Amino acid sequence: MNNNYLLDLKKVVITGGPSTGKTSVIENLEKKGFPCVHELIRSMTSSEKNEDKTTNFEVNPIVSVKDPKKFNQNLLDGRIKQYTDADSINGEVVFFDRGIPDVHAYMNCFGQEYSSDFEKPCYTYKYDQILLMPPWKEIHVVDNERFESFEEAERIYKHLKTTYEHVGYPITLVPIGTIEERTQFILELLNLK
Repeated sequence: MNNNYLLDLKKVVITGGPSTGKTSVIENLEKKGFPCVHELIRSMTSSEKNEDKTTNFEVNPIVSVKDPKKFNQNLLDGRIKQYTDADSINGEVVFFDRGIPDVHAYMNCFGQEYSSDFEKPCYTYKYDQILLMPPWKEIHVVDNERFESFEEAERIYKHLKTTYEHVGYPITLVPIGTIEERTQFILELLNLK
């Protein structure tokens, strides 16, 4: 059972394609004392690479892994657990580095099929606010867990926006700026100190 209403805890997703600065903003929010739920996919990607030394990760992990369906199911299950575990947080707000619909947005972007049962959690576990960060070419990098080109990052952004809107969320775009400027934008938007 979701006790979100009883706790009056706002669940806020900060999402965006690769290299948008979202993780830096989330880390800054955490430094300011706000509870934050961190992204799962980086640790899952590292684990997958360690388990299967033969897989060549040159594109997004949901395409590169040996069993994409299993990987995505594990990711979805992990995000659902993060959502339900957050119900025990005592406070005004909790920030999530990506939400449940992100799984579907990435699958849509990379042309992977899934059943309606796989999509149901998007409607069952609802967030209070979706903050979307736009692609930002100047900070785009590729590393051991991030494989997408800037063009792919732009495509992912479009799929994130479309997927969240499809699920019924209004989206607030977080303007490009310094970490502190973006943090302040979010805090003012949510009337937080």
